[in-house]
Amino acid sequence: MAELISKLEALLFIYGEPLEVKKLAKMLGFKQEEVESGLALLEEELKRPERGLMLVQDKGRIQLVTKPEFSKLVEDITKEEFTEDLTPATLETLSIIAYAGPVNRADLEYIRGVNSSFILRNLLMRGLVEREPDPKRMNAFVYTTSFELLKKLGLAKNNQLPEYQKYNDLVKTLYAETKVQEEIKQEEIKSEEPEKQPDEEASI
Repeated sequence: MAELISKLEALLFIYGEPLEVKKLAKMLGFKQEEVESGLALLEEELKRPERGLMLVQDKGRIQLVTKPEFSKLVEDITKEEFTEDLTPATLETLSIIAYAGPVNRADLEYIRGVNSSFILRNLLMRGLVEREPDPKRMNAFVYTTSFELLKKLGLAKNNQLPEYQKYNDLVKTLYAETKVQEEIKQEEIKSEEPEKQPDEEASI
């Protein structure tokens, strides 16, 4: 159960948006009842005063969020980030969206290799990117550059960005290679797992 709780916390953190419990179960390879029990234990664990996150559940969906008592801290940090110049990490995220968009958060983070929820929120607040419902995934969004950004850059379309096709293909290739490497890794993990031996027949 400890392993399941750790996986639930990691997946909810990476996902960053409301996720259906039944989808959680499917993604992790557990029964829905097991996942629900794991979530109940994780919820109790997060209630400890030294933890800064909590679970929010509604209509069969669940999300890992910041506790209300830290909202002022998050707000202050967000305002500070908003008034400063774009960081290298923010520029990297914006570039990927500009050249690969529309792109959902899961794929963006797969390419970058790190959680990008805070940076995406920053870019949305600055009006540099826009989001809309993902046609391929319920309760998720895809991100694109905003009209405001294109206007500031003096462009009519994204494909007018310098060497657009070159970097668009590069991002797609990078994502595809990363997916293949992950699939190979998963296969290697499975192959290393000991095979379950059938129960020996009781001797007569």
